[in-house]
Amino acid sequence: MDMGFVKAVKNKAYSKRYQVKYKRRREGKTDYYARKRLVANAKNKYGSPKYRFVVRFTNKDIICQVVSSKIKGDFTHAAAYAHELPRYGVKVGLTNYSAAYCVGLLCARRLLVSKGLADNFEGTPEVTAEFDDCYVHGNDEDGPNAFHALLDVGLKRTTLGSKLFSALKGAFDGGLEIPHSEKKFYGYDNEEKSYDAEENKARILGGHVATYMETLSDEDPDTYNAKFSKWIEAGIDHESVEDMYLAAHKAIREDPSHKPTSKNVPAHVDKEKHTSDEKRHGGIKLGDAGMRNTRRRSLAQRKDRVKQIKNHVLAANAGDEEEDEE
Repeated sequence: MDMGFVKAVKNKAYSKRYQVKYKRRREGKTDYYARKRLVANAKNKYGSPKYRFVVRFTNKDIICQVVSSKIKGDFTHAAAYAHELPRYGVKVGLTNYSAAYCVGLLCARRLLVSKGLADNFEGTPEVTAEFDDCYVHGNDEDGPNAFHALLDVGLKRTTLGSKLFSALKGAFDGGLEIPHSEKKFYGYDNEEKSYDAEENKARILGGHVATYMETLSDEDPDTYNAKFSKWIEAGIDHESVEDMYLAAHKAIREDPSHKPTSKNVPAHVDKEKHTSDEKRHGGIKLGDAGMRNTRRRSLAQRKDRVKQIKNHVLAANAGDEEEDEE
């Protein structure tokens, strides 16, 4: 069967006008349509930062940050991670709904302490999961305004009951002012248009995990021992899940400060030699173990490296030609 005439769509006129999309859009990492609206500020507010409460999830971690943008790039004012929760007594289940609340709470309290606003904006000391208003009211009406930030969800779907909104609720209870409604919280019924705060509270305190643990331990002990082996090692059963999260909330409020960890440097390496100058010039020197790069090569370094390789190849070829002549 003969094909009919097919018009070439990607002709010369198309190709010469084609504009490549931003790198992070090509990689599927950034939604620039959403980012523009989160970052761009009104012209009459020139120079005043617009803050974002950024929530990201990985396979083994939860990341909450408060970020503002400038021409140079994004600036992080406070950050909290799920891998910090073992310091507050939560050693297992670091990526679940309850852990997201804890990380949001930790990020909010850490930011307010750094800005000197922790005493003015206590938030909600005990979990109630109630929704009255999305605006924070300070203890002193004549004092500073609440720290205002917008929720940045990235590429994650904003489905009803998502862990995103658990982190948001934690940050809001921690004292941050984040515009939101109860319509995405767990416990909201789309058909009835009603919100059950007790359902959300139970989930924030690990009620869904406790129920599953109890059911599985009764019906299938072998599967229970396999799935909750880490919980069993930590001495946590279905009765102590809620107490663990309540104790973590209290500990976070008492001391939200960041505690830096010690770096894993080989024993034979002198730690005093790990200066910022060495980092700046290509990496941390590890003696006989070689060098661990901590920074990309600059353009000048890359060009110099290519030049050295060319000279080495030319010198080697010149030596081979001399041997052939002899």
